[in-house]
Amino acid sequence: MTQNAPLPPAAVAAMIDEKVQELGGWRAKVFARVRELIHEADPEVVEELKWMGTPVWSHEGILCTGETYKTAVKLTFLKGAALSDPAGLFNSSLDGNARRAIDIREGDRLNEKAFKDLIRAAVVHNLSSKSPPKARGPARKRTK
Repeated sequence: MTQNAPLPPAAVAAMIDEKVQELGGWRAKVFARVRELIHEADPEVVEELKWMGTPVWSHEGILCTGETYKTAVKLTFLKGAALSDPAGLFNSSLDGNARRAIDIREGDRLNEKAFKDLIRAAVVHNLSSKSPPKARGPARKRTK
């Protein structure tokens, strides 16, 4: 099985733009706004599409995914349980050992400063959890 080459960033951005356009209504506005906030919080963020076209924001690992449902825009932080959330943004997937999510429903107001702080915390967590490359010991001679 061959692995598909990753799409260029401009192609991914265009596909996400198209997804937002197709959504329309309040979900499109909310999704577009959280996307802007993610880019403001981390200008080095990488947008990807995974799992049947789910938008994913990464920086040395996944920060969060963005999904849309009939009644909510869901932002799932894969390592959310390890992040401090003093503003209490996480309101979904609270029982798991790793993930935490924010469900934004029509009419909800997102604390934008706290959300950007959460994105930055996820970046710091990803960067700090990367282990340095292992040093290779001296080569051993093989004996027959």
